[in-house]
Amino acid sequence: MGDSASFDQFYRGTHKRVLTYLYAVSGDLTSAQDLTQEAYARAWQRWSRISRYEDPEAWVRTVGWRLASNRWRAAARWLSARRRLGPPEPVPGPSAEHIALTRALQQLPAAQRAAIVLHHLYGMPVGEIAAELGTPEGTVKARLSRGRAALAALLSEKQEETAHA
Repeated sequence: MGDSASFDQFYRGTHKRVLTYLYAVSGDLTSAQDLTQEAYARAWQRWSRISRYEDPEAWVRTVGWRLASNRWRAAARWLSARRRLGPPEPVPGPSAEHIALTRALQQLPAAQRAAIVLHHLYGMPVGEIAAELGTPEGTVKARLSRGRAALAALLSEKQEETAHA
């Protein structure tokens, strides 16, 4: 039997038990599925050697357990670091102007919005935007011009609504 066929047979015959074991030790099905997949991927890479073991399933279980242990240790180190650093500084919410600009940008056609964001927020020149979007420079310039005009109108409408409120 070829390596691929023997591994497939091994996988079909053992993966449910390994998944159940890793689910029991990790307490999380999604994590157990990830661990199981990684353990079998590593087994496949070494299958020509592992297939000759007396109990290849034990090797996969051990790898899964070690992967889970490594995750727990990494999580513990992360929590320890977070405790040393203390709570994060409070981040102020977005300003009214930021919210108004975001809402106005959302109302623009996607092509105009992309050109505006790349040019004004990323600071990209027209030539780079044209290359990234795969459009001629003239098209980018037109989108920027139309987008700015539309933004000006949308933002002035917002200011008028705020003034009347």
